[in-house]
Amino acid sequence: MTNETLNIWTHLLPFWFFAWRFVTALYMTDIKNDSYSWPMLVYMCTSCVYPLVSSCAHTFSSMSKNARHICYFLDYGAVNFFSLGSAIAYSAYTFPDALMGTTFHDYYVALAVLNTILSTGLSCYSRFLEIQKPRLCKVIRVLAFAYPYTWDSLPIFYRLFLFPGESAQNEATSYHQKHMIMTLLASFLYSAHLPERLAPGRFDYIGHSHQLFHVCVILATHMQMEAILLDKTLRKEWLLATSKPFSFSQIAGAILLCIIFSLSNIIYFSAALYRIPKPELHKKET
Repeated sequence: MTNETLNIWTHLLPFWFFAWRFVTALYMTDIKNDSYSWPMLVYMCTSCVYPLVSSCAHTFSSMSKNARHICYFLDYGAVNFFSLGSAIAYSAYTFPDALMGTTFHDYYVALAVLNTILSTGLSCYSRFLEIQKPRLCKVIRVLAFAYPYTWDSLPIFYRLFLFPGESAQNEATSYHQKHMIMTLLASFLYSAHLPERLAPGRFDYIGHSHQLFHVCVILATHMQMEAILLDKTLRKEWLLATSKPFSFSQIAGAILLCIIFSLSNIIYFSAALYRIPKPELHKKET
């Protein structure tokens, strides 16, 4: 039992739940002919990837000092891959009526791809600042995840807080609200290091902020998935009448660009670990 034990299990168990839902969706979908469902399948796939990679990162990060950094580089890449999956699903199913077919909608996924590449690079770079500039490291890392989330959520913000059209007023709205609340709570826990900062030593194994952060992120993903599935079902007739489903080349292109450039970032920063004198990067672990 270590401080990482529950970090591993709070993402490994949800991975199997999301994998079960993904496999079920695959079984029930005519993948070849139902292009309307492709964004949903991409999203559900990415929702399996990030908890699995996170669980592996927390499991194997203790192998060596460089392994720790490389594991979390991969973790950051997986989180950003999930961000792109969310953007693809949002673009396909959750955009409010007033924004459908606008320039914002046309370039929404393309800019989400760019965001994932930049965010992966920034979050990986932040690990090189842990020793000399820990506060700047934390700020950069939080911003690296906050701005892709903000971009992805702009259609939801518009839908919840401005003037949604009739087709967007459905049962999914309450799930979007719950998703937003859980995401904000997860962000707060990640940034504030509560409750362990109030009682050092008492939450080393159970109940520290990173475990609570994991739980909130998983709950947020579950709420998001329910919202997307409801939008996909309840708005299907309207969406098919007013917009064209994503083509295979559009989805595959976005995914491949994200994977290629994010992996390039990870490889570059992993190689950089071996070019830096050990005392600079490894004299303190966070």
